[in-house]
Amino acid sequence: MIFRELNRAKCKTYLIGSEKDHVALLVDPVREKVDRYLALLAYLGLKLDAVVDTHTHADHRTASLDLKELTGAQVIMHRKAPAPHVNLHVDDRAKIPVGELQLEVLYTPGHTPDGISLYTGDRVLTGDTLLIRGTGRCDFAGGDAGEQYDAITQKLFALPDDTLVFPSHDYRGNTRSTIGEEKRLNPRVMGRSREQYIELMNNLGLPLPDNIQEVLQPNQSAMDDDRLRFPSLAELNQVRQLNPIQVQALIDTSAPIILDVREPEEYTGELGHIPGSILIPLKDLTSRSEELGNYKDKHIIAVCRAGVRSTTAAAILTGLGFDHVSNLKGGMLDWNNDNLSVERR
Repeated sequence: MIFRELNRAKCKTYLIGSEKDHVALLVDPVREKVDRYLALLAYLGLKLDAVVDTHTHADHRTASLDLKELTGAQVIMHRKAPAPHVNLHVDDRAKIPVGELQLEVLYTPGHTPDGISLYTGDRVLTGDTLLIRGTGRCDFAGGDAGEQYDAITQKLFALPDDTLVFPSHDYRGNTRSTIGEEKRLNPRVMGRSREQYIELMNNLGLPLPDNIQEVLQPNQSAMDDDRLRFPSLAELNQVRQLNPIQVQALIDTSAPIILDVREPEEYTGELGHIPGSILIPLKDLTSRSEELGNYKDKHIIAVCRAGVRSTTAAAILTGLGFDHVSNLKGGMLDWNNDNLSVERR
């Protein structure tokens, strides 16, 4: 197995390759480093088969879409990932082949709802769930400290103690640890109950990452348009969230406008769409908002895959003067989980 960390910076990108089959996979690539990745792949004689983002990043733009377009590599993320350009959605215990090698997916949410780790047998890439002597923050982007504690203690700490740990970020110059070391020495987890961990993580008081508006929402939406002003986190937090049962009740009683902001191939894809919904992709929403002009006094409910892009859409519409806008929390994923009606055409 070929295994390298490529960035030598606080944001880590890992290359996993098969010497036998001359194929490789990149984990958490950074957009500014695309040329470096392509040059190294060519030097090593490796074909890039896949790119994995262990979660939706908030401090750097992902290179996954760029690498997909340049090399044809498939993009892999957890099924709860909001971005539209993902080719393969995976869940807990799924296997990702890299030639004769196999990576096992461990669903490890908490830092974000779509967090995964990748286990190879002697090492685990922990994303931002478990860091070296730390853990990823949980106070924005849908994070949940309780889920993170469970993921760390029940999944990652269940691996053999000598398993090498490679996180997606490190701010102290560390390069690797082991599961055993983190069990003994990680100050955020060591000796804490679940309740104590939640209390700690909910009161860290950390500043938001630099340029979060220019990073997080573009990564969530795969949109790269400098003309679009993404809503602030405060504006996003003001969006009214409705669960699928609440939305279905409104459809049955008051006929709201259901606005689907996914891409056309998602609208007719495996998750389908809500019958009677209107499709306007998020990237076109501002320029096509006049099409909704007759509905300014109606209740508009925005919908996407996981409820993330549609929260952005709802905030944009509110900023454009639409007074009664809500969001389908959990998106079409939760709608399907509740076995509610869909169309796939």
